[in-house]
Amino acid sequence: MGTPEFAVESLKALVENGYNVAGVITAPDKPAGRGLKVIEPAVKQYAVKAGLPVLQPEKLKNPEFLEQLQQLNPELQVVVAFRMLPEVVWNLPPMGTFNLHASLLPQYRGAAPLNWAIINGETETGVTTFLLSHEIDTGKIIFSEKTSIGANDTVGDLHDQLMVTGAQLVLKTVDALAGGNFRTISQADLTGAEKELKPAPKLFRETMQISWEKPVENIRNLIRGLSPYPVAWTTIRNNVTGQITEMKVFFAEAEQVRPSEKTGIIRSDGKTFLKVACSDGWLLITDLQLAGKKRMKVEEFLRGFANPEKYIISNNV
Repeated sequence: MGTPEFAVESLKALVENGYNVAGVITAPDKPAGRGLKVIEPAVKQYAVKAGLPVLQPEKLKNPEFLEQLQQLNPELQVVVAFRMLPEVVWNLPPMGTFNLHASLLPQYRGAAPLNWAIINGETETGVTTFLLSHEIDTGKIIFSEKTSIGANDTVGDLHDQLMVTGAQLVLKTVDALAGGNFRTISQADLTGAEKELKPAPKLFRETMQISWEKPVENIRNLIRGLSPYPVAWTTIRNNVTGQITEMKVFFAEAEQVRPSEKTGIIRSDGKTFLKVACSDGWLLITDLQLAGKKRMKVEEFLRGFANPEKYIISNNV
């Protein structure tokens, strides 16, 4: 059970290692893009090529879907980047249902664990497999695998790394459950009054807006944690015309020199650098995209953008 590219690697690992995948459950096809072209989920695309049965229920409690699921007669269900399952689904197989989660549980429960780990400046994260229970992301842990987060890693880098690591952990977990060779750990045993649990809630547009009053390293982490998707953003205002334009920032570097200017002031030599004043330093933007334009390096951007210093960061939307 899965939908995006992150889940494909685990399904592929199961198929290529000879496991009997009785069926694949994924999200319905959806229109996307300006032309509203119908797009099939990445998991479905792979499953069809592999000749696997595919179910795409709108509602997981739909009687027709539940009957189809029962007819597959699953012994074990594997969930990777899907949605919350009702008990009637996760409690169906005799060996249960386990989920691959992209964090070291119990930390970063929620929809966006990769993003929030980087946004919060973590230097370590990982993947965890756990048995599903009533409360989301709280079931008993089977295995976990740690990985380090580099100082310049983006969420795209971490996604690609953990996608592969997670697939191998899925194989390890299936083997352990099939052989009865495992011991679970209650997440309650890993938490305590002295340990802060950091959540990983769904990202919204306001979460992704850069607040230039924050420390420069915090802003840089926000940008890394949202690149290449869904991308941190801000707006710039032309001090002459008053025109406001949205700007997405894909990557930036921090200059730990406290600016004398107010936050949001832009400085540039017009050729090689573009930097913005933050509360305790300068953010040097290296990859950006203006509304209606393509993503580009700052040098390319400056070649076609006259006098960037006549602009200032705007808090208007």
